[in-house]
Amino acid sequence: MRIMIVDDEVIIRTGLAKVIKWNELGLELLEPAASAEEALRRIPEERPNILLTDIRMTGKTGLQLAEEAKQILPDLEVIILSGYDDFTYTQKAIRQGVSDYLLKTSRPEEIIKTVLLAKQRIEEKWALSSQDLFKNKEARNRLFERLVIEGDASVPGTGNATAYLPKLFSGERGGEDAFLVMLVAAEGWNDSPASEALLLFAVENMLGDLFCCESLIQRQRVVMAVRATDWSTDDMRRQFAFQKIERLLKCELFVAAGLRVDRPDKLHESYEAADEAFGYKALSGDKLCFYEDIAKRKGGKTVCTYEEELELSSIMLDDDPVALKGWTMEFMRQLLADPEVTRKSLEAAVQSVVIAAHRWLERVLESTGHADKIEETAGELRGRLAEFSKEALFQYLYSVMKLYHQKLGEGPAAHVQKAMAYIEENLENDVSLPQVAKHVHLHPNHLSEIFKKETGMTFVDFVARQKIRRAMQILAVSPAKISEVAAKVGYEDVKYFGQIFKKYTGKTPSEYREDAALSDGANKG
Repeated sequence: MRIMIVDDEVIIRTGLAKVIKWNELGLELLEPAASAEEALRRIPEERPNILLTDIRMTGKTGLQLAEEAKQILPDLEVIILSGYDDFTYTQKAIRQGVSDYLLKTSRPEEIIKTVLLAKQRIEEKWALSSQDLFKNKEARNRLFERLVIEGDASVPGTGNATAYLPKLFSGERGGEDAFLVMLVAAEGWNDSPASEALLLFAVENMLGDLFCCESLIQRQRVVMAVRATDWSTDDMRRQFAFQKIERLLKCELFVAAGLRVDRPDKLHESYEAADEAFGYKALSGDKLCFYEDIAKRKGGKTVCTYEEELELSSIMLDDDPVALKGWTMEFMRQLLADPEVTRKSLEAAVQSVVIAAHRWLERVLESTGHADKIEETAGELRGRLAEFSKEALFQYLYSVMKLYHQKLGEGPAAHVQKAMAYIEENLENDVSLPQVAKHVHLHPNHLSEIFKKETGMTFVDFVARQKIRRAMQILAVSPAKISEVAAKVGYEDVKYFGQIFKKYTGKTPSEYREDAALSDGANKG
């Protein structure tokens, strides 16, 4: 049984939510609503059994909420809370079908008692209707949810739930039984929650008219269970039925079909399979997705390649949102075009891009003397990627890019830091002063002057130092040839690389590698 609290005063609604342990009363506390309008948007989908609402709120009053909410859920129990001990309000509340009336100053015990009385009245109604449950949509929804979504066919006080879902289980059944769960999403009306909820209700009603099915709206989609024996394998029939809904309601549908099962108590398995298929909504170019099809997929690309990471790093260093958008769209397009792509492989590939962006951020912060800000920036970015879509990935990468460039600020130091970051990202090339000056939009002589002033070393020395530092990192962990290491840091002449390396480290590349290996072995020992 569910309860929703509605109050435009945050202290009141959060206080009521926390002071009383609703779960111990056998009640599921829904997220409190901050206004009557918000409650009315959510009620059709969340379907509370008890409404505990303030009487005076900004916008619609609690009495208006009670009247409109009971039009949506006739059996809803409404309890009014008010700071006004006014008999007129009490009379109005009674006329609106409100169950009880309490002052906000009421003690928690009084509120609990009133709520428990409302709960008792609801349970009595359920008991009276248990002999004819199939006529009661609310009761059927509860049974459907328990059987299909939760996987429990036993309902206390009623026996077996299947007996009370007549569209699914009644009538003559010849041959073998088969059942199927489908999840239907609808889009095309405006983006307001109220419109989305209304569209789903319209779709559910049409599904009920077109098919002999049991259904329920859950998580912004219609959960639909049908007798699979009544559905031929002819896709045209299914497509025609859904096209009719799209045409009449001027919307677009996406349908995910689960596994066919041979017993009612397996409907939950079909639902879970349909839920898995539903996850391919963003991946599928079709409006109808069968679990049997996606279950065969082996998985697509899971990592961002070295070349892709280099290109991404260059774009982010240039602070170019247009190029970043294009890169992101192309990366995601290639992933989604793969017929073997799965949700897991897509998530892994996107996550590898996120990691690449973080690596870039750490590198440039370290190279510009901001290593102390790595933890701080990591904290700012944590949890921002909420979904694995094109737009979500772009927004995340954009936030990483802007976080870096905004932290650099303006002035000579900013030019030097940008130059240092550019050098760090291009150590495999022959980085020259004119090349870097062009990137930061300064004359080479001016860059050389402010570079020495800000860093205490010449441009040439800084580049060489960074190249050798990178070479040291590679030598310590990689078995690559010395010539290969030299090439990775922009030195074509191996002999010259060795001379520069010894100048900065006092050792040859081979000696450094041997010492690093010995040190690593000693640490492990």
